[in-house]
Amino acid sequence: MLDASETVTVGLIERPFGVKGEVKVRSLSDVPGRLETMTAVTLVAKNGNSLDTNVTSVRRAGRGFLVKFSGLTSPEEAGCWRGSLIQVARGVVPTLPAGQYYECDLVGLEVRTEQGQPIGVLEEVMEVPAGHVFVVRREGKEILIPAVKAWVIDVDLDKRRMTVHAMDGMDG
Repeated sequence: MLDASETVTVGLIERPFGVKGEVKVRSLSDVPGRLETMTAVTLVAKNGNSLDTNVTSVRRAGRGFLVKFSGLTSPEEAGCWRGSLIQVARGVVPTLPAGQYYECDLVGLEVRTEQGQPIGVLEEVMEVPAGHVFVVRREGKEILIPAVKAWVIDVDLDKRRMTVHAMDGMDG
């Protein structure tokens, strides 16, 4: 398995589909065609398990994709990977302007208030009609933080930390 700095998270396995081990995948990539061109991938489960595998087929299904991985041949095997991230080798990605980040680089950041109080771990970037929201979780508690400069004070990818303004409901 590649180190996290060498990979890009491109999808999230939502659920098994059909009887042959396919899975329904939500794209987490801003790069058009990225899922359709995947070959070698790593599946990373929430419990830390991982599986290096190959993609044998990808097809569009509504807003998501149906993906078949080698080695997953039944709905039960595919179901074991529900909620897992799909990662590919980073390769060459364009540099973004200051203050913009790839979603895959933000997921996993430790989130703290400007006073240093831990809030949790950024686990998901959710798209809502008004924009994007950071989903931060700690000990079963979920906090939604608007993904706007008015709330986010600093993002330090090297230290894997995001600093945000405190708001009601953030106290542990």
